[in-house]
Amino acid sequence: MKGGFSAPGDYIYFKSQVPLHKIPIGTKQWRYYDFGPKVVPPLICIPGTAGTADVYYKQIMALSMKGYRVISIDIPRVWNSQDWVQSFEKFLDVIDVHHIHLYGTSLGGFLALLFAQHRPRRVKSLVLSNAFLETKYFAAAMPWAPVVNWTPSFLLKRYVLTGIPSGPHEPFIADSVDFVVAQVETLSREDLASRLTLTSDAALVGPLMLSDSLITIVDTNDKCAIPQQLKDEVSERFPGARRAYIKSGGDFPFLSRPDEVNLHLKLHLRRVGVEAREDLVPGIPKAGDDGGSGSGAGGFSEPKDDREDAPNEESNPESPSNNEGQPPLDTQNNDSHNPDNQPLLLEAIFEKKEVVLATCAWHFMLQFFVIYYQLPVSLLILYINNKRHPHIRLFV
Repeated sequence: MKGGFSAPGDYIYFKSQVPLHKIPIGTKQWRYYDFGPKVVPPLICIPGTAGTADVYYKQIMALSMKGYRVISIDIPRVWNSQDWVQSFEKFLDVIDVHHIHLYGTSLGGFLALLFAQHRPRRVKSLVLSNAFLETKYFAAAMPWAPVVNWTPSFLLKRYVLTGIPSGPHEPFIADSVDFVVAQVETLSREDLASRLTLTSDAALVGPLMLSDSLITIVDTNDKCAIPQQLKDEVSERFPGARRAYIKSGGDFPFLSRPDEVNLHLKLHLRRVGVEAREDLVPGIPKAGDDGGSGSGAGGFSEPKDDREDAPNEESNPESPSNNEGQPPLDTQNNDSHNPDNQPLLLEAIFEKKEVVLATCAWHFMLQFFVIYYQLPVSLLILYINNKRHPHIRLFV
């Protein structure tokens, strides 16, 4: 993480417990987390333009403790919708996953819909948030898309981040924005260029073979970077889909309102027939054992869902088994000011102090070179774009 951002304590704990996988498949580099019982059909989370696999860490922590398998991916460097479908299918083949449930937000929702359209036998259900059905609105906002490959990294990052609605945010929304901004800083120029190209490449979601009853749409009622018109088009396309609305949460409700989002995800998975295997989670007592099934050996206790429409979330399979050596996650460590988390944070800071100083100096030299030679052209392009389409802003 760069700048003055301080990583939350629960994120530090998550990174210490859940391994990040990196595998090359053809010319694509895939970066993903995979946690939870392998016998359970996975929920695969696909982020938006500004997201990485890390933005869904709260869902991985909470759902894996309930016996669900969660896979969170980075969008690889794909440059059109056909390339995405083929690359994602190869990724699923390599990790030996055949039937999947997809949770996509913003650009990730669009990509999830495209894959469900072209590979209907593999997608069993969808959860969409701030999704859209076609790219023509964003293509109109990017007349400079043909030169996106030559645009400097810092301008691409600024273009993406300026789409966040301005103004004061509630603290939990501000924290979610800070976390995503820190993730954007980890993306390379090629990563950002490919994602922006995906949003401007001519593509349209056609009819799905998937029943509307297997789709859940989760949206927030406050300001969002995706125009309301685009979100309404998704609702009109799937009139029989289950709808869930969150009062507030900004562009990243999975970070700002994780308890509500996790509840809707669990309800969706149960509704479409995914059986949680809580008996495969290490440290979770079986039904009938002292201590109940809500806390593990490490003192884990997930907040209870007080909603009237939420059925009992516990699953009590009869036969015990192992969870392939995966340690339990403790989601009580949600406060970055928790004394137990401070040593981890301080250690990470001091270990990287010298590397950061050297990197900053080198980064300053590179930025000066880029600004000197490319800034005039890039600013002219952005100025022309703003004059032509002042009402459309891109942040997906």
